[in-house]
Amino acid sequence: MGLTKSPYRGTRDFFPKEMRTRQYIFKKMEEVSELYGYEPYDGPLLEEVELYRAKSGEELINEQIYSFTDRGNREVAIRPEMTPSLARMVAQIHREVPKPIRMFSIPNLMRYEKPQRGRLREFWQYNADIFGAGQFGEAEIIQMAVSLLRSFGATHEHFEVLINDRRFVDLVFEGLISLDDVSTKKLYKLVDAKNKMPSDKFSSEVKNITNDEAKAVIFERFVQLNTIDDIKSFIADFYHSKTAAPVSVNDNVAPLYSIFKTLEDLGLGDYVKFDPSIVRGLDYYTGIVFEIFDKSPENRRAIAGGGSYANLLQIFNEPSLEGVGIGLGEVPLTDFLTTHHLLPDFSKAKLEYLVAYLVPEAEKCASELASKLRSKNHKTELFFGEAKPKKIFSYSEKKNISKICFIGEEELKNNEVRIKDLINKTESIVKIKDI
Repeated sequence: MGLTKSPYRGTRDFFPKEMRTRQYIFKKMEEVSELYGYEPYDGPLLEEVELYRAKSGEELINEQIYSFTDRGNREVAIRPEMTPSLARMVAQIHREVPKPIRMFSIPNLMRYEKPQRGRLREFWQYNADIFGAGQFGEAEIIQMAVSLLRSFGATHEHFEVLINDRRFVDLVFEGLISLDDVSTKKLYKLVDAKNKMPSDKFSSEVKNITNDEAKAVIFERFVQLNTIDDIKSFIADFYHSKTAAPVSVNDNVAPLYSIFKTLEDLGLGDYVKFDPSIVRGLDYYTGIVFEIFDKSPENRRAIAGGGSYANLLQIFNEPSLEGVGIGLGEVPLTDFLTTHHLLPDFSKAKLEYLVAYLVPEAEKCASELASKLRSKNHKTELFFGEAKPKKIFSYSEKKNISKICFIGEEELKNNEVRIKDLINKTESIVKIKDI
């Protein structure tokens, strides 16, 4: 039986057409990041599994990572995410470099997941993180994410940023509902899956986990909150009669109020919205968390997510250094841009010049002309072998070439080139020395 021509399930072959799209997207990511002062970084494709076991969560470790034991009997994994690697790198340098630390990367990642729309096993993901900036960093990361999507032509009609705060969630789950750690974790997973299950099943799960009617009422009220005013009413209703709250209410909700005020002042009020179902699945988030959602009913899903984390460096025995970051996969981003018709046409390559010769004696002259055009930073292809104009025109149409430089017997004799502009439908004769 012969080998299959298809790539491994959940991975892709990138032919030139697909690479043109990918390079366009990556260039936008790089340009916007650098506009905000973020510098590029990268790390190894392999990391020790312990790095992810320390903070990434059970689902990733037990179900999603590609791991194996190497010849040195070390348990290693193909990186499934970038933040732990970044934290390891920042732990090496944070004492010596000025704060805040701004870095971005577009790493190749792998997770063993069920391939579906917007989700593959191998993918590239834009990561941008800022360390040592507090809530300024949270606002900047969200602002930069909006700027990135706007650079493709997207507006608030195309996407929204749904925001929550793990400190507020902790206030509700630990301070008001007060369940044990196991039940609290179940509530986190349940609220994260809220929008993916029927409402009656969701309510049934709430009652099973809380096993208390009053606590179930608090939780059901929590998941129905939509605005900052809703949160203030919720806090007033459940804490106004308490002489001492089990946790500091103000410390847990003030950052949430503040981030919305800051984003409003930055002109992003039309883009941001509070959503209690945004809790993020990874264990290292400790503050603001957010997801960017496509508003199209054809592609209603998260295209990016992120949040703040305060304790990630502690796994390297380093002091706390607050960071905040975003992960934006190129697969859901491409689906988003395609859905809203925001991608240019990359079906054909774009070349400025095709240099062709009609007689064999003109080969050397054509080759020199092509080199001269390239030295002036013009994308130029040399047509190999003499050919008739009909064949050259047919080739040019397939390759999306703007101009053809013809050198025939007459042009060679007069040291000239005939230039056919296929865009403007014009033709000109130019001395080769004048090009």
